[in-house]
Amino acid sequence: MILLSDHFDYKRLLRYTFPSVIMLIFTSVYGVVDGFFVSNFVGKTPFAAVNFIMPLLMILGCVGFMFGTGSSALIAKTLGEGKSDKANELFTMTVCVSALCGLALAVGGFALLRPIAALMGAKGQLLEDSILYGRIILPALPFFILQYEFQCLFATAGKPKLGLGITVAAGITNMVLDAVFVAAFSWGLSGAAAATALSQLVGGVIPLLYFGHKNSSLLRFTRYIFDGGALLKTCANGASELMSNISMSIVSMLYNLQLMKYAGADGIAAYGVLMYVSMIFQAVFIGYSVGAAPVIGYHYGAQNHDELKSLLRKSLILIGIFSVSMFAAGEALGKPLSLLFVGYDAGLLDMTIHAFAIFSFCFLLSGLTILGSSFFTALNDGLTSAMIAFLRTLVFQIAAVCILPVFWGLDGIWFSIIVAEALAALVTVLFLLGKRKKYCY
Repeated sequence: MILLSDHFDYKRLLRYTFPSVIMLIFTSVYGVVDGFFVSNFVGKTPFAAVNFIMPLLMILGCVGFMFGTGSSALIAKTLGEGKSDKANELFTMTVCVSALCGLALAVGGFALLRPIAALMGAKGQLLEDSILYGRIILPALPFFILQYEFQCLFATAGKPKLGLGITVAAGITNMVLDAVFVAAFSWGLSGAAAATALSQLVGGVIPLLYFGHKNSSLLRFTRYIFDGGALLKTCANGASELMSNISMSIVSMLYNLQLMKYAGADGIAAYGVLMYVSMIFQAVFIGYSVGAAPVIGYHYGAQNHDELKSLLRKSLILIGIFSVSMFAAGEALGKPLSLLFVGYDAGLLDMTIHAFAIFSFCFLLSGLTILGSSFFTALNDGLTSAMIAFLRTLVFQIAAVCILPVFWGLDGIWFSIIVAEALAALVTVLFLLGKRKKYCY
């Protein structure tokens, strides 16, 4: 058994973070399943509708990542200080607050879905399909938020493998139900949405049952007194992840607008394929960062500066290896992955393969920024983490996607992601260098 207080060499670090990496990859894979079944069994317009409305749903769901990463950093630091009872109180309070937020967001989202989709430019069948898909998923939003939150907290509780098992269970639920509802029963877009909603129910409820009873992890539900200061600290710590996910969703909406202008609905479909693959590939970076964050937070709280330096050095080397691997995979798998989703349309297939060849270069850069943002979150420096995420996912990408297409047309949209990642990587390096004396890493 690996403890947070252990010394972490490469083998131990990989063993501890591996379940989180697989967990995030699996989450991304089963999120892509809807797109595969809708594209191949329902049609191109419903597939575009899923990609069109998904950014809005992700904005609502990413609140779970804010609570998960933010509380994980604070709880790990509290455990490192030897205050296990306080850690359990913080854990319980955060889960309760996030569930209530999920209920409020689900109600608000249900009411505002149509006007927001129309404002984003959806019309006719695209609008109706988007509303149908979103309204079936929204009732499960509280569990979606909890699922994201627990993905982070299982690592903090010292049970990353259990977190992986629950994610696999939720993923298998989605995959099986997609095959049954969409392929076998021909329920179309409604079936795909129902499969996703039920899988989110599985991913959110099982952890509630586990932590609600006596268990062998570091955390369990207990009585607590509301601590507004700790909740504010949690939100500040997780602000970068919230900002990152919200910004990515907003930028995806902007990309959809630009793609409608330069390539029509086919452009949105091609972008959807890129985003599906990007979610899977970048899940490696995010999963590693989520898995390593409790270790970093613990040793920061325990003031083990030598271990903190070692963790950062090893993490940078591992992320570099992952980045080169993801780039090579993107270049090699661009055509077969495009065939898997849009092989039925020759024009759309050519557009998607060409976009892949350009887009894959972003994987060389994004891992460093994701790690840097997560590293500062683990140090409870939410402001620096949020600045990195804000610049990477909002400022640089909006500027690039608005400017580059003016000169390079559709290719400018694909290149804009690479330019934004390069600028964000530079900012991350500057922050890491500038803060090294303050945090003694």
